[in-house]
Amino acid sequence: MPREYKSQPPTAFQRRPHLTKDDQWIRSFLREAKIGRIATSSDGQPFINTTTFWLDEENHQIVFHSNVAGRIRSNIEANPKVSLEASELGKFLPSNVALEFSLQFRSVVVFGGARLITDQVEARRLLYGLIGKYFPEMTAGKEYREITDKELRATSIYAIKIESWSGKENWAERADQSDEWTPLDEKWFLE
Repeated sequence: MPREYKSQPPTAFQRRPHLTKDDQWIRSFLREAKIGRIATSSDGQPFINTTTFWLDEENHQIVFHSNVAGRIRSNIEANPKVSLEASELGKFLPSNVALEFSLQFRSVVVFGGARLITDQVEARRLLYGLIGKYFPEMTAGKEYREITDKELRATSIYAIKIESWSGKENWAERADQSDEWTPLDEKWFLE
C-alpha cells in the first residue's frame, strides 16, 4: 500500500535512510556537479530540462539560465514551484537476486520556488557566478568580454530559493547477493 505523501514535505520518507547525506555533503556535491535537470510543470504536465547551474551559497539558491521565451519561462511564470536534480553514475552492480541489481550513484534533489531575475546588477552577478563555476580560471574583461546589456536581454536568469533538499549516495562495490542461490561467477564483476 503506498504511503500518504500529500501533507508531507518533498523530502519525507527516505526508502533507504542509510544512504542519506547531510547538508555539507549536499553543498559539496552541488559545487562539483556538472549538469542538473530542472523540473517544471504546466497544467499538470511535468517537463524536465537539462541545464548548467551554480549554487549561490551566500543566498542559499540555485542559479541557472535559459531562453528569453520558451517552455521553462512559461512554466515558471505559471507555477514557480520547481525541483533540480543532479547526479553522478558509476558502474552497474549485478546480483544473483533480481531485486538486488543496482548501480553506483550520487544524487541531490533540490526543491524550491524559482524567480526570474529582472534587476540587471543582480542578473550580471549571478551570471558571472555561473560562468565562474565552469571556468574558474577565466576573468571577465580579460579572457572574455564583460556581459553586455544586450546579452542580458537575450537570456533569462533564474534563482531557485532552496526550501529543502536531499542527498543520497550508493557507491558500494557490489550489490547484495543471496546465499539461497548460486553465487555469481567473478566474470560479472570485472570492469
